[in-house]
Amino acid sequence: MIDYRLRRNTRGLRQKGFCLIALALTLALLGCRSMSSHNDKSEPQIPVATDLSLIPVPYSLHRSAGYFTLGKNAALGIHSNDAAAENIAHYFSELVQRTRGVHLDLLAPTSKDNNTQSGIDFVLDPRLSLKDDDSDEGYALTVATGRITLVARSAHGLFNGAVTLWQLFTLDADANLPLRIPCLRIEDHPRFAWRGLMLDPARHMQSPEFVKQFIDWMALHKFNVLHWHLTDDQGWRIEIKKYPKLTEVGAWRRPAGAAGTDANGQPVRYGGYYTQEQIRDIVAYAQQRYVTIVPEIEMPGHAQAAISAYPELGVTGKNPGVSHDWGVHTVLYNVDDSTFVFLQNVLAEVMDLFPSKYIHIGGDEAAKDQWQASARVQARMRELDIKDETALQSWFTRRMQTFLSAHGRKLIGWDEILDGGLPPQATVMSWRGSKGAIEAAKQGHDVVLSPDPDLYFDHLSGDLPDEPAGRPKVISLRDVYEFNPIPKDLDATQARHVLGAQANLWSEYFPTDASVARATYPRAAALAEVLWSPVTAHDWNGFLDRLVVQQARYRELGIGYAQSAFAVHIETTFDAPHGKVGVKLANQTDFGTIRYTLDGNAPTPQSPRYTGPFETAASGEIRATAFAHDAPLADARARKLDPLALLHRSSGELRQCHPNSGVILRLPDDTPVGPDQAIFHVDLFDPCWLWPDASLDDIDHIAVNVGSIPFNFQLWKDIKSVVTRKPLKYPAGELQVHLDRCDGDLLAAVALAPALANAGTTQLEVPIGHHAGTHSLCLRFATGKYDPLWAIDWVQLVPAH
Repeated sequence: MIDYRLRRNTRGLRQKGFCLIALALTLALLGCRSMSSHNDKSEPQIPVATDLSLIPVPYSLHRSAGYFTLGKNAALGIHSNDAAAENIAHYFSELVQRTRGVHLDLLAPTSKDNNTQSGIDFVLDPRLSLKDDDSDEGYALTVATGRITLVARSAHGLFNGAVTLWQLFTLDADANLPLRIPCLRIEDHPRFAWRGLMLDPARHMQSPEFVKQFIDWMALHKFNVLHWHLTDDQGWRIEIKKYPKLTEVGAWRRPAGAAGTDANGQPVRYGGYYTQEQIRDIVAYAQQRYVTIVPEIEMPGHAQAAISAYPELGVTGKNPGVSHDWGVHTVLYNVDDSTFVFLQNVLAEVMDLFPSKYIHIGGDEAAKDQWQASARVQARMRELDIKDETALQSWFTRRMQTFLSAHGRKLIGWDEILDGGLPPQATVMSWRGSKGAIEAAKQGHDVVLSPDPDLYFDHLSGDLPDEPAGRPKVISLRDVYEFNPIPKDLDATQARHVLGAQANLWSEYFPTDASVARATYPRAAALAEVLWSPVTAHDWNGFLDRLVVQQARYRELGIGYAQSAFAVHIETTFDAPHGKVGVKLANQTDFGTIRYTLDGNAPTPQSPRYTGPFETAASGEIRATAFAHDAPLADARARKLDPLALLHRSSGELRQCHPNSGVILRLPDDTPVGPDQAIFHVDLFDPCWLWPDASLDDIDHIAVNVGSIPFNFQLWKDIKSVVTRKPLKYPAGELQVHLDRCDGDLLAAVALAPALANAGTTQLEVPIGHHAGTHSLCLRFATGKYDPLWAIDWVQLVPAH
């Protein structure tokens, strides 16, 4: 039984007011009878997972009979003199107004009508007790037929409860009054303290407005940590007053390839930074949403932008230039005392801007080549009696931890900070799988799980042939939902060191705000439930059912989410002799009812239901989408069924020649920039594609749309794995097509004119002669070099007539 007795003088409320609040809460608790004792069959037996589409699932939810009806004269009573409670009430009312068109009058604590007319009560009660809750984020929400009461012992808990109540206000798409909210009782609190997402503006900067919007979306999923990756080799994004060149120089780069030159032939200056005024504004905004921003200042590696601004900070003393390449760079800070003075001055300004307990210092991918080659660094190591460069990085990290500790902050870094010895009281963010988290937790250190690939959202969420740019190893919605933040190798005591987890949105392939949003949702919803809800409440099918409503909320909020989980994949096989097409339809989650049309119209819930593979005539077009509760789960997808369209493959539909040994990416063409930009599915180590079992009967030639992009990748020691192939016929380079195998007969070679490089895509005509029957085709480039990187956009088999 929850104790709702309120102490005198708490939060400045008068005893009379307390009595009225207690009465209201008592009425609220009594207003809904238990569903099990309800005999009125006119009231539906609503299953929690279907009609109460709450994400994440609360710790405890009990449904009761009846509904609370929200009318046009609704009001919200604020039962606290705490300014934070009033701010939360304003936030909630504005959210309801924006997404439901419902106006709520706010009644201040001193209002004489507060206890009689509110209908909805927000109450701060420091004595609230919730089962198994030792956080300050829990809340209790009671919906009765005549009143809604939200109680929390902290403002953070009140905010979380307000988010849940907003979800109850948005259970369907009908925004008309009166709104009906099911009677229920929720007691809720989080499973983990660290529930995070990481934004990376260092590669492609996001606007301050988008960062605020991103924080809004986080808050509506009960995420509470935004890890902000503000510096890297490609850009320095935070204004530091003491070192203005960090933003004057380090915040700007020239893009690689054709994108680096404008229409007038002038260099393009790309980048930007956040002023300290903007950062203070964003931090304050996040605090109002109960999101803590953890800033990251990379060291000793990923420092090329900073060293470009102040070359004396580097090992060589030379200006390396702000990088336009992705990957592992070898530019490191030196280990002179003057460099530590610089870093401490930077962190002093960072700490002034960010009140977060944690400061992230990076520490990953610090390739030690420059340290190994530097006589000055080697002499410093001997002076300090440091045995190797790994131990030198540990010494570097310990020095930074000492500085942060002296200022009341905690150091957190990527799991490489374990190498050479972990500084006392440091926290590890484990990205190279879970190994670092296991090792650190066993040593008694706190850890945050952020493993690649499990929670790296730069991996694509689906394998549809038209997925956007990104890393093609699919991390699906289900992969995220089934992620376990507690490594199985930890015992109960060690597991207590797991603070939580976060997903990372590395932005090499996310140049726009829209691409970031698409990569984040709905996978972030799956992670939110993993990190908030008790394990016993995790239910994959129930989550999918609730996601139907959640997607409607996304559309209302303007979140351009990925549709990969529900979009229908249309697979076709062409029987040319008989003019027939075999059709298979499926979606990634196997959720919903797939319906399709063959008449050019969009599918509806009344369209034919897909029950299994079928054949149809090779003409027209098929359109398909999946439905649940008569609502489309994704946009309808279409595929032409005429013979020419069936003889077409995009690079995403072709197979890679070495899928298990290469580095396969989906890369955007560097020109033109915009919606018509080609996306190349390509292996960096060996650009080579296979079209298995291509029917070459009556095929006259092959049309291949190709393009080239700059090889702007720092592969460090992996550069030796990149294949270069000498041309056989055309010294300037060629596209080769081999029959049956890549080491089989050369079917044809077509010249690549040098003028085509970095100039958009070009269609090549490849004559193949007469080859009847079914054959595999191997397509690859031979130029004798790997830069530029040539790639295929699409391939078309062209009949003789």
